[in-house]
Amino acid sequence: MRAERIWQQALHLSSRAEASGSLVPLATEVIEAPQHQPFVLRRLLSTTPKHLHRDGPKANPFLPWEQALEVERLSSGHVVLLNKYPVQAGHLLLVTDSWQPQSGWLSASDWRGVALLASDTGGLWFFNSCAASGASQPHRHLQLLPRRAGDASTPLVAAIQNQLDSGDRPWPWAYRLSRRTDPVGGTDLPALYLEHARHLGLGNPLQDLHPRQPYNLLFDDSWLLTVRRTKEHCAGFSLNALAFAGYLLATEKSNLELLEAEGPWALLQAVAASPLHAPFTEIR
Repeated sequence: MRAERIWQQALHLSSRAEASGSLVPLATEVIEAPQHQPFVLRRLLSTTPKHLHRDGPKANPFLPWEQALEVERLSSGHVVLLNKYPVQAGHLLLVTDSWQPQSGWLSASDWRGVALLASDTGGLWFFNSCAASGASQPHRHLQLLPRRAGDASTPLVAAIQNQLDSGDRPWPWAYRLSRRTDPVGGTDLPALYLEHARHLGLGNPLQDLHPRQPYNLLFDDSWLLTVRRTKEHCAGFSLNALAFAGYLLATEKSNLELLEAEGPWALLQAVAASPLHAPFTEIR
C-alpha cells in the first residue's frame, strides 16, 4: 500500500491555497449522455481559464512558481505543485525546477521524478508534448490525477484492459499501448517511452533534438499509452491527453450538436494521426 502522504498534503494545502485565491477550482457539471458512455462529459460553468484561450505569449507560471501551490520538492530536480485550475481536488503537477522545454524529450531525471512521486501516490498520469497536443505551458510538466488502489484510473480502463488481454488494437489512429511491469519503481517507463516513440515515428533523442510529431502520454500502474497527434482543437473542444482517457470538457465554444451527431470517438480521430498516414474527413 502506498503512503499517499503527498496526496494528503496536497488536499490540505488546497484549502489554504483556495482561501488565499492562489487556487481557482473550476466549477463544472456532468452532462448526462448515456449514448456517449463510457466517456465522461462535463460542462464548464466557471469563466474559461486563461490556459484554454489561444492568445499570445504568456509569462511562465513555473519559473518562479507560486509558493502557495508548492506541495513538495523532489531530489530529481522537480517540484510537485497543485494545478492552479483543477477540476479534481488534488490534481498534481510534476514540474522541472529549472527551465526545460515541454516540447523536448522526457529525460532520465523526469522518469526519476515520476518514480519518486508514484512511490507515494498512484493514479492517472498524463503528458501533453506541446501546444498541438494540448500543453498549456511550454515549461516541462507531467500531471497526476491521484487514484486510490482499486479505483478505475480512467473511464476507458475497460477498453484498454481488453486490448491488453486480447492484443487487438481497434482504435483508428496512431497509438501504442503496452502493459507495465514495474508500477511503483517505474524502471519500465523509459524503455517503453522510447519504444513507443520509435513505433510511432516520433524519432529518437540520440538523433532528434525534439520529437518529430506532437503526442500524448497516458499511464497508470498497469499500462502506458502513447498517441500521435495532429492538432489540439476540434469542434470547439480543447482536447489534451485526458480526451484519450475518456474525459471531455465542454466550454461555451464547444459544438455539442456536432458531438451528439458524430460522437466522442470522432473527435479523437479528428485530432490524432492516422495509422496509415492517410487523409480522413476532418470535423471542424
